[in-house]
Amino acid sequence: MLERGFQVVERLAAHPEGCQLSALASELAIPLSATHRLLTELTRLGYVRQTAGDGQYVLTIKLAAMGLSYLSNSGIVDIAQPLLDEMAAKAGDLVRLAVVDGEDLIFVAKAQGATRGLRYDPDMGLSVPLSCSAAGHAWLSCMTDDEALSMLARKGLASAQDHGPNAPRTIKDAMKFVKQARQRGYSMISDMFSPGMSAMAAPIRDASGVAIGVVTVAGPLVRLTPERMEQLSPHLLQTADLVARASSASQLFRKAA
Repeated sequence: MLERGFQVVERLAAHPEGCQLSALASELAIPLSATHRLLTELTRLGYVRQTAGDGQYVLTIKLAAMGLSYLSNSGIVDIAQPLLDEMAAKAGDLVRLAVVDGEDLIFVAKAQGATRGLRYDPDMGLSVPLSCSAAGHAWLSCMTDDEALSMLARKGLASAQDHGPNAPRTIKDAMKFVKQARQRGYSMISDMFSPGMSAMAAPIRDASGVAIGVVTVAGPLVRLTPERMEQLSPHLLQTADLVARASSASQLFRKAA
């Protein structure tokens, strides 16, 4: 019951415009009557509401407010945001912070540096696919080969049809990018996570050297070229180092460590 309830919440989070009862039940492969009971209970608790016009179910802001409150209380936004803003101004593209949460990387803060032209600005709060993302490669690069291989085997490869043409098709291919990131100290990808997009990421390590998060820069390939990423790499590494130094003040970072 609890698992199904979270499945409903996660699916509704992917449909901010709302979702019909029948469509929700079909997508989740849950009986219509059970889906209706879950929605009724979530509505009673204030996490879901039904629109008056078309009867679709949508999330209320209660869950988002809880998430924002958690991040605020953890201290992570106060610590990281000025550093992300500064990095975004230098990069002229999207800068994001992801925190290690068990075996996941979750984006929790961002700063948009693109003031004109193409802008890349995906959803926040998503678990990062490790095999085809700059953030994933940067995190895996902090592990031994055996640890990284084991993590990739457990998490699996991202679906090629949902990502760019350069997305790794095998774990061996993904490990090539992990090893390159380890050698450079940061990761770089192009046409991999999303078609026409590129990204780079640097790990954030605590005092003992354990990776507790990553800082990423992402933008259109026509602007964020490999040459441009190399130019930005010293600034990205410095930002990651500054966030790491301040991380002890955040409960969320201490939890990750």
